[in-house]
Amino acid sequence: MRLALVLLVACATPRTPSVIELVETPPVETTLDSELPDAHRVWLQMIDGATNEIELGQFYASNAPNSRLEPVVVALERALRRGVKVHFLAEHSFVATYPDTLERLSRAGAEVRHLDLRTGGILHAKYMIVDHREAFIGSQNFDYRALEHNLELGARVRDPATVDALASVFAYDWNYAAGKPAPYVAVRPSRLVASPRDRLPPGVAWDLPALVALIDGARTTIHAQLLTYHADFPDLEAALVRAAKRGVAVELLVADWTKRKKTLPGLQQLARTPGFTISFVTLPAWSGGFIPFARVAHAKLLVVDGARGWLGTSNWEREYFFESRNVGVLVDDTAVTGQLERFFAATRRYAQRVDPDRSYEPPRIAE
Repeated sequence: MRLALVLLVACATPRTPSVIELVETPPVETTLDSELPDAHRVWLQMIDGATNEIELGQFYASNAPNSRLEPVVVALERALRRGVKVHFLAEHSFVATYPDTLERLSRAGAEVRHLDLRTGGILHAKYMIVDHREAFIGSQNFDYRALEHNLELGARVRDPATVDALASVFAYDWNYAAGKPAPYVAVRPSRLVASPRDRLPPGVAWDLPALVALIDGARTTIHAQLLTYHADFPDLEAALVRAAKRGVAVELLVADWTKRKKTLPGLQQLARTPGFTISFVTLPAWSGGFIPFARVAHAKLLVVDGARGWLGTSNWEREYFFESRNVGVLVDDTAVTGQLERFFAATRRYAQRVDPDRSYEPPRIAE
């Protein structure tokens, strides 16, 4: 494995507002609404505050009538009318599945490109950059379900070095999507980490070694919350097992979408390991009926010793680190890690311990 140097920016003092503001989506008809601001409101604030340029790197775009995403799309159209440039980069393989919103934005004047990484992976990142002064990074897809029906977590980032590093990732992918060489941008050390390993602009750290370093530095607790976990590569699991062996209490919360053939056996085997507590998170169905690809705990976060952490867009499976585009931020502000811990603790309300010997039925995900 290639070594990556990860530098953390000094945390804010108690009198200084953090450069990272956590932003959530609490699913409707649950008790998971916390003190954190809601993503659909933060997105509107950011877009309406834009004066020059909005850059979006997104897995896909999926809107619905009267949804919480509709005002966001309207805000982008409003920004275009006042002269703001909107650049929207989407994963090419989902464009045919969800064409409507991208076509609508294109008609309004946005420039839309489709990215094929040609690595076997996908553009799985979800982020927005406004005027190169602030950014949003999180688990929320540009999807009405991510703003109302899923448990999601993101961050509004105002750290200049991190915003610049994310902008370099966007520029790299934006040019690649058009068949142009990536521009060289000098990037300062920042909180940003990203993947895949072989598609990173100079100066942007690979996220996998950063996560391993966090886990290897744990002394008391490791709390990780993920959509899915798959023991299909050794790096993360070996680090977690090392931590448990030295007495660290390791707790994983994974969505019930992990109750599938490719992920369940490895997770049950890990649940047998001393020092591990692993639970499935199941959200209640919506009273209005079944929604495909929704009602799921979709957040991705890690907190170590209550003092350091990460949140981002990667599920903990090999392809997300070696083949797909993902981004994340490292956190060492204890006020923010405290919020991460409270978010994690609240999610336990809908969690049930994994039984290593039980036969589980996979959940209904699609139609």
